[in-house]
Amino acid sequence: MNSILLNKHLLHRAGFGVDLKDISRIKNSSPQEIWKELLKKSEKYSPININLEDFSAYKPKEANAEMKKFFQKKNKEENAEIILNWYQSMISGEAQLREKMTFFWTGIFATRNVVSRFNLQLLNIIKENALGNFGDLLLAVSQSPSMLQFLNNQQNKKDHPNENFAREVMELFTMGRGNYTEKDIKEAARAFTGWSFTPEGNFIMRPRLHDFGNKTFLGKTGNFNGTEILKIILEQKATAKYITKRIYQFFVNEKTDENLVNELAEKFYQSNYDIKTILNEIFTSKWFFDEKNMGTKIKSPIELMVGIQKILPISIENPKTLIIYQKLLGQMLLNPPNVAGWPSGKAWIDSSTLMLRLKTPQIWSGIISLDYAPKDDDDQNMGMMQKMLPKNLQGNFKIDWESVSKNLKNENLEDILLQSKKSIPENVINEFEIADEFKSRVIALMSTPEYQLC
Repeated sequence: MNSILLNKHLLHRAGFGVDLKDISRIKNSSPQEIWKELLKKSEKYSPININLEDFSAYKPKEANAEMKKFFQKKNKEENAEIILNWYQSMISGEAQLREKMTFFWTGIFATRNVVSRFNLQLLNIIKENALGNFGDLLLAVSQSPSMLQFLNNQQNKKDHPNENFAREVMELFTMGRGNYTEKDIKEAARAFTGWSFTPEGNFIMRPRLHDFGNKTFLGKTGNFNGTEILKIILEQKATAKYITKRIYQFFVNEKTDENLVNELAEKFYQSNYDIKTILNEIFTSKWFFDEKNMGTKIKSPIELMVGIQKILPISIENPKTLIIYQKLLGQMLLNPPNVAGWPSGKAWIDSSTLMLRLKTPQIWSGIISLDYAPKDDDDQNMGMMQKMLPKNLQGNFKIDWESVSKNLKNENLEDILLQSKKSIPENVINEFEIADEFKSRVIALMSTPEYQLC
């Protein structure tokens, strides 16, 4: 099989696609070499550094209306800055594997929080642990203010336990449904009583709110605390199976091969949940490059947008426009629809989003204008974002066509841009009335249904 096709497949799945500067690399390297390079470049963890307003002394109940308004506005502005900073790392950051795994884990550990410093803290926790040990990641996320607040664990007190956090830890973060009982949820909730955080965002266990009585959880009895509950969960092979299945569906194929998942899950479990172990098993296997796994995944909105900008270097007068596009396409970073995270596959496609997905390259290149607007809803973050933007949501995108031409002019564009061996009819390629035939061909190929797949 064409090595370019294999390398593109790897870069799309283990990263966010082919960078304009990757052309020589995908033509002259083996998938094994590409994978080693992805690993090496992702070894280093670089946190997102943004100077945020210090609201640690802010007390909502004591604040006047003016202070509350300032607090809300500042957090929304800072959340937008965090989103755009992370988004840019996906486009131009060297640690593509770490960025992709961070993106994956934020879909597993889905939270939505108005407090910007909590969002930034959780994002950096996930980035730091994205390629490390799943147990370490699980504990760090579970003790983060963003997660504890989102799932109401600050309301979890002895004699009045709140089961939200305990339920989601088992259902969505570890074992999955069918591997625990309602009794296990109640007992785990008792163990998590007192887990809270300070105004500065530091985890704290409040002893006076904790239930120190014996609990019986997954067949074990003891005076368990929250950390011990997580350790018992990690002892269950169901946890390795659940996480492995989610990884397989995200990186390989939504149609699960149960035999492969079982084999991978056993290796994941035996490695004590080493994340790089399971990724290495996947991305160095022959079956990962089977034809049934290539060009069959519908790109998520973020994968689509980032992929376009990796091929087309774009400067944008108002970068916040990109957040509106995320909302329109159905995937706004840091804002999953619920605790289950974002959907996938055909769920990304409906009558409105499909048309916008196909037209985005044309809009960003200035061929057509944007005829869409965000839906009216109660999303305060989006309301604030819309006020920050000009009425012209095209955002004055400017493509560096000189760089595009320099790197792609002498290439077979179908080979570079499409993760498909299907040839595109010339009448489709020549659809746009652009004097420059090269530009026309690039935009036409990126506007095809085939470009929606990776």
